[in-house]
Amino acid sequence: MNDEQLLRYSRQIMLPSIGIEGQEKLQQSRVVIFGLGGLGSPAAMYLAAAGVGQLVLVDFDRVDLTNLQRQIAHTSGSIGQLKVDSARQTLRAINPECRIETISSRLEGEELAREIRRADLVIDGTDNFTTRFAVNEACVQNRIPLVSGAAIRMEGQVSVFTGQPGEPCYRCLYGSAAEMDETCSANGVLSPLVGIIGSVQALEAIKVLTSAGTPLIGRLLLLDALEMEWRTLTLKKDPDCKTCGNGKNNP
Repeated sequence: MNDEQLLRYSRQIMLPSIGIEGQEKLQQSRVVIFGLGGLGSPAAMYLAAAGVGQLVLVDFDRVDLTNLQRQIAHTSGSIGQLKVDSARQTLRAINPECRIETISSRLEGEELAREIRRADLVIDGTDNFTTRFAVNEACVQNRIPLVSGAAIRMEGQVSVFTGQPGEPCYRCLYGSAAEMDETCSANGVLSPLVGIIGSVQALEAIKVLTSAGTPLIGRLLLLDALEMEWRTLTLKKDPDCKTCGNGKNNP
């Protein structure tokens, strides 16, 4: 690390759980972020600021006026732009050292698996079960850690899934609940809530990448923002899970 980097990241380096070794791990890490909306925006911004070496931004959507209430990587001048391009501009302004790749198409099948295979960690900031299940399955197949977050109305949740055998995966939590899909456009969401959840996702990602503290592995962190109450639930592997259990469809 050079003198400028030591100064930029000095407040993290002085933490016993991070130190020089942890900071170097961040610089060498490649993180894929799915969704550059309310969750992906703060997650990406904090990971870039913290010194993650490479971020891959995946989102095929464009910035809309209704996004600006909560998707803080974008500005009024970004309306009509691809979200990945808008977010790239913001992240480069925060930390020019962070290498940023953008993918503005929907990843599926082998393309999805190949991108996840190259990652050290994946952050899911999407808003539908179809994408979440696909990302989770690719993470399990390639044993890549997944930091999952969700927020709607005034409720949020975060968990970490290792992708390792014997550990629960995202599908263990929700099973075949795709019919439960709810969106912010239909139900609303309070602006700072997604910032809180996205920031927790970034925090958990840093902990996993640097082996600091105790990540939310096998635990689901729930926030009721209306009452400002946090709860933690223990997650267990579903033996009949279609992704990682006896009911799995993949070989």
